[in-house]
Amino acid sequence: MCLILIAYQCHPRYPLVLLANRDEFHQRPTAPLDWWPEHPRLLAGRDLAQGGTWMGVTRTGRLAAITNYRDPAAVRPEAPSRGALVTDYLLGTMSPADYLHRIRSRANGYNGFNLIVGDTETLWWYSNRAPDAMRPLQPGVSGLSNHLLDTPWPKVAQGKAALVDLLNRCTEVSEEACFELLQRREIAPDAQLPRTGVDPSWERLLSPIFIATETYGTRSSTVLLIDAHHRITCTERTWQLGQSVPAAAETRQYAFQIEPASR
Repeated sequence: MCLILIAYQCHPRYPLVLLANRDEFHQRPTAPLDWWPEHPRLLAGRDLAQGGTWMGVTRTGRLAAITNYRDPAAVRPEAPSRGALVTDYLLGTMSPADYLHRIRSRANGYNGFNLIVGDTETLWWYSNRAPDAMRPLQPGVSGLSNHLLDTPWPKVAQGKAALVDLLNRCTEVSEEACFELLQRREIAPDAQLPRTGVDPSWERLLSPIFIATETYGTRSSTVLLIDAHHRITCTERTWQLGQSVPAAAETRQYAFQIEPASR
């Protein structure tokens, strides 16, 4: 994931609204959102190169999502896949806080990441790129791209403001309105671009909420809703590769009632 927008406990009908875009090189093989045959309670897409995932949810209401931390000078090709951090949490039983404390001791072995983990009780954020970057999310709207939580990159600030506006206007959250938000393609002015170590021309191309280049871009968008009746609706829209204008290839939606964790 390269953009995650979260409205947590700030809408009367939806304790959690999570919108996300996954940006990736077109050549990286990917399986779309589905129940995993070997883990039938896990709903997620799959990175076919490394076997992990960028975002998922379980029938018991565990959820996790990850973004890379953009720091090209510090990337180590031999580092383990960060997608395993998502699947390990989703397939486990540890609380979000306990899981993050457990991985913290080995987190420096990975390239930079931000990890969101949650269950029916709480939602946490952790990054291995700042000493104090681990905390529970408080009620409100948060945004995460390829830096720390709520770093005001243009796409994060724009996405948070748009999500607040959407929630203020709608008593019933529309998935289509959420997908429209995730398709915004305004390129930020140069003065607002972050300096992360990539070429300024790439910073421009990476600055919109939705990215489209010939080799890299937004591969899929996800809208995850958890309502006040403990029902999860997860919708993923994949996008045709290399299109100058966003064109949907497939939309998959799954809805289910959260089960007790003991089942």
